Amino acid sequence: MSDTAEGRTAALMAVLDLEEREPDLFVGLTPRTSLQRIFGGQVAGQALVAAGRTVPAERDVHSMHAYFLRPGDPHEEIRYAVERMRDGRSFTTRRVVAWQRRKGEDVAIFALTADFHAGEEPTAHHALPMPDVPPPSELPGIDDMAAKYPELAEGMKAMGIAVEQRFLEDPFFPPPKSPPHTQTRTWLRVAPSLPDDPAVHAAALTFVSDLTLLSAGFARLGGGWGSFAGASLDHSVWFHRRMRADEWFLYETDSPAATAGRALCFGQIWSADGTHVATVAQEGLIRSRGD
Repeated sequence: MSDTAEGRTAALMAVLDLEEREPDLFVGLTPRTSLQRIFGGQVAGQALVAAGRTVPAERDVHSMHAYFLRPGDPHEEIRYAVERMRDGRSFTTRRVVAWQRRKGEDVAIFALTADFHAGEEPTAHHALPMPDVPPPSELPGIDDMAAKYPELAEGMKAMGIAVEQRFLEDPFFPPPKSPPHTQTRTWLRVAPSLPDDPAVHAAALTFVSDLTLLSAGFARLGGGWGSFAGASLDHSVWFHRRMRADEWFLYETDSPAATAGRALCFGQIWSADGTHVATVAQEGLIRSRGD
């Protein structure tokens, strides 16, 4: 796979550009990977694309809520079946179920409900301010982490084909965090020069929003993915404003509660100019590597 800007963009667009096999049924591709399961952000992004294909272009997605039901098999195609739940004057609602073949049977691996809004003049208008952090140009990236941790960074390098990152702290061995300063912050952007279509950028942001989020669940323990394993259980995104996912944005994550092997994690996203563009929530399963 090409590591040029054009190649990276083509690789991401190949993931997000679904085949419409029949009305309201779409098929998504999975990049060649050595992973045993599909990255959850890929399935969420593709499901949102499938939903958006059945919605008037002038209506932007304002929220999506999803459950990861089974791990995705990277060697099997994913079929996204769209149910048209509502076509109202202001809102359009879609439900999407992702299916794969397992041992000769169709099984659901993912379910999403997304809502789209025609937009209107706001009565209330407020947002969270962006934290004061160094710009991405002053921070280490994936290549720096790969040079420092060649084995640990293999998965990060693979994801780096589609997503660039700049780190405010060591992602593999961060120190334990204590309240009230339990947040983790990372700069991200997807492959450059995506099409101007807002639906593409919303899907790309959804793709990225599954990255780094669950690590907030063990931030108070210290250590990184070398010490813990996790799996996403559910995932929600609220889109406050349009943004370009191919330009740098700050992703702040935190976890207010963890118990019974599960951690609830929240994320806030700001574009580089300080505009608060999205809020993310996820509950995930967290286990030590020894479990």
